[in-house]
Amino acid sequence: MPKAAKTPRATSPSDAPESAAGTRAAAQRLKMRRELATAAMELFASKGYEATTVDEIAARAGVARRTFFRHFRSKEEAIFPDHDDTLVRAEAVLNAAPPHEHPLDTVCRGIKEVMKMYAGSPAVSVERYRLTREVPTLREREIASVARYERLFTRYLLGHFDERDHHDGNDDPLLAEVAASAVVTAHNHVLRRWLRAGGQGDVETQLDHAFAIVRETFGSGIGAGRPAPSPSSQGTAEPAPAVRASTTGDVVIAVARTDAPLDEVMRTIQQALTRG
Repeated sequence: MPKAAKTPRATSPSDAPESAAGTRAAAQRLKMRRELATAAMELFASKGYEATTVDEIAARAGVARRTFFRHFRSKEEAIFPDHDDTLVRAEAVLNAAPPHEHPLDTVCRGIKEVMKMYAGSPAVSVERYRLTREVPTLREREIASVARYERLFTRYLLGHFDERDHHDGNDDPLLAEVAASAVVTAHNHVLRRWLRAGGQGDVETQLDHAFAIVRETFGSGIGAGRPAPSPSSQGTAEPAPAVRASTTGDVVIAVARTDAPLDEVMRTIQQALTRG
C-alpha cells in the first residue's frame, strides 16, 4: 500500500551554520578518499595489486598510515571511494520523490546517481573495471557494493506494498522485488557495456532505453492487483491520476497535470494507443 508522505522537519536559523559545517566536512572527507583512491589506483597499475601496501598508498597520497585507516578498512576498499556517498544521494532521491510518481520511476532516477559517479571520471572508472576483472578480491568488493544498492531499491519498492497481501490476483510484492533486481541489472548491463567501450558513448541515453524496457515489463503490473479504495473506506476521495488518456476514433486525448513526469505521460499515451 502507498506510504504516507513524510513531514519535513522544521528548521531554525541555528541549523544553518551546523549544516554548512557538515557539508564542508563531508566534502573534505570525500576529497581525501578520492586522493587516496587515486594513489591506490596508480600504484596498482604500476606495481600490481598484490605488491602494493597500505603504507605505500598513504605515502603516495602524502598522508600518514592512520589517516588511510580513518577512511578505508583495507586497500581493496580504497578503489571504491564514492559508493558510500552515492548510496546516500540515491536514498535522498527516493525520500524526496513526489507523491504522484510511480515508485519504479523513482527507483530508476535513484540509480542514475550511481551511473553519474562512474561517468564523472571515465578514465578512472575504466581502469577500476580492468582491475576488478583481474583481482578476485576487488571483484568481491564490487559485488558487495552493488548488493547494497539493490537492497536499498528493493526496500523502497516493497515499502509501497504490504508483503502479507500477496495472494491470487495481487502479485505486487513479488513484482516489486523482481523489478528492483531488474533495475539494478539493467543499470549494470549498460555500465559494463560503456566501460568495455572505454567510457565512450552516450551512456545516459543507453540507460534511459534500458529503464524503458524495465518499466514496460514491470511498471504496468505493479498496482494492477490492488482494487482502488472507495471514498467511503478511505474517508476522502482518491486523488485524480497525474495523467489520463482516452481514444476517440483515430485521436488520442491526454490530460496531464503540469508536474506529471514526462515518462508517465508518454507511457499513458502509449497504453491508450495500444488499447485503441
